[in-house]
This record gives sequence, C-alpha cells and structure tokens, in this order.
Amino acid sequence: MDDAAARALLETERAATAARLASLTADVAAIVAGADDNGDDEHDPEGATIAYERARTTALAERARADLVELDRAVARLAAGIYRRCAACGRPIGPERLAARPATRTCVACAARAPHRCRSKREQP
Repeated sequence: MDDAAARALLETERAATAARLASLTADVAAIVAGADDNGDDEHDPEGATIAYERARTTALAERARADLVELDRAVARLAAGIYRRCAACGRPIGPERLAARPATRTCVACAARAPHRCRSKREQP
C-alpha cells in the first residue's frame, strides 16, 4: 500500500467514523428528548430502559470520538513517514494489518504481547 492508498483509506475511515458519530449524537439527542415523554420506562417489560439506551449510545459515541483521534494520529504518522512502522518495536506493520486496522500503531506481534484491558475477542488486534 503506497502513501496515496493509505491516505485514501484513512480518509474513508475518518468519513465513515464521523458519519457514525453524527448519527449517534442525533440518537442520544432523540433519546433524551423522548425521555420526557415516558416517565415510567423502568417498568416496561418489552425492552431496555431509556437510561440504558442513553448510556449505551453515549458510550458508542465516545468510542467514535476516540476512533477519530486515532485516525487523525495515523494521518500525522503518515505525513511524518512513520505510518508503517510499529510504535513498540520499530519493525514494519504488515499491509494486511493496516488494511484491516488503518489507525493501528503496532505490528501483530507487539499487539499480541500488549496487555489488553477488558476487550472482547472481536476487538482484539
């Protein structure tokens, strides 16, 4: 993957993430507005509470914001000429890993050694 392809991938990922954040932000606003209409959601046997939905959607929006920061950092690494180098060991990051996780800072080997905080198997590098 050359610099132009990497930049295009990062821009595409950033646009998708920004759109996801905008959608989630609108969802949070709608949940908050809807909370005024339903004062007794805690006793709804049909589904989740408004508080749960708001907390879940807010957490997803926070993750999208963090993803935007990481994508911006990846663009800066690309401009600095260190995008394809592992931040931990300095070896090259495989093109397959960069294609799958464009904002990654580590190679597969270093990511496997790193301690992980409470992440599901789907989120692990």
